[in-house]
Amino acid sequence: MKRRDFLKAGAIGATGAAATSLAAPAIAQDVHQWRMVTAWPKNLPGPGVAAQMLADRITTLSGGRIEVKLFAAGEIVPGNGVFDAVGQGTAELYHAVPAYWGSKSKGILLFGSQPFGLTAPEQAGWLIHGGGQALYDEMYARFNLKPFLCGNSGPQWAGWFRNEINSVDDLKGLKFRSTGLASEMCTKLGMAVQAMSGPAMFQALQSGALDAGEFIGPWTDSALGYYQIAKNYYWPGVGEPSSAEECAVNLDAFNKLPDDLKDVVTQACASLYNDVLTEYNTKHAQALTKLVDEHGVMVRKLPDDVIVAMGNAAGEVIADLRADSDDLVKKITQSFLGYRKLMREYMPYADNGQMNARLLDYKYD
Repeated sequence: MKRRDFLKAGAIGATGAAATSLAAPAIAQDVHQWRMVTAWPKNLPGPGVAAQMLADRITTLSGGRIEVKLFAAGEIVPGNGVFDAVGQGTAELYHAVPAYWGSKSKGILLFGSQPFGLTAPEQAGWLIHGGGQALYDEMYARFNLKPFLCGNSGPQWAGWFRNEINSVDDLKGLKFRSTGLASEMCTKLGMAVQAMSGPAMFQALQSGALDAGEFIGPWTDSALGYYQIAKNYYWPGVGEPSSAEECAVNLDAFNKLPDDLKDVVTQACASLYNDVLTEYNTKHAQALTKLVDEHGVMVRKLPDDVIVAMGNAAGEVIADLRADSDDLVKKITQSFLGYRKLMREYMPYADNGQMNARLLDYKYD
């Protein structure tokens, strides 16, 4: 797939999209015709592909009783308008990421990713076993939405940089694309943060409006062509140790479904989480090899002092959330922190231990 195809399709922040709603969905013979609006260009590797997978899965698991038709960003509403469009009933459901809705409530951002926060399995664990889903439901009900996690990109990258980063001072004034709580962390470090779509990030890098930026990871990023402009690809993406993708359904439409179809939507989202995560991890790994071997990309690690400075800035972001005037935001933050503490104490013996063991010098492959 070519980058220009995604530029034509538009994405979050698109300005020329038709904002008019379609006719009310037809319901005949117990068939619910639902429109899914997304924050992505159609079939963008990663989130665009995952959105179509979800639309197809709901349709299949429902036996055709819910027919979901996908509309990419800009086809009904701009990508950054899907939250409001679904809450207001212009469409029945959307596919996007919580990181885009901080203007609605800062508490929403924790359900997608957190700087120095939860990995993809931990994020699902918090919602399923740590009380997170009830808080997710309570927050989104304010906007007439029923939310579900339905995928995860896994660890994101620190981003594409025109120039090398050798110290914290190199970040000051840097024109940088990011979103969500990661953008607040970067702002506290003196970076000039801008939110924009993935295709718009390419154009801004090309014109010099950006010095650097992060979007997702090697698979999606390579499709958008960032390597053509910025050759320094930095890790670790501590701003987003994982990034959950979400489906939100208009709450009125969801409540009108019979119980078996409510369960279909719920299980379709839940069943897709691991499929999407493992596809990202597999294709990120394949794409990274190609970026290095065929396109001359330089994979670089952020200096430790930069990572520490980012961690301190992230701590300030979390402190702001703990002091938020909204009691629900405080509850969400405390729940997240409690689950993070539980995992932080266990994972050095589990996943971290296994990853470190792989790096020792022994004969295997």
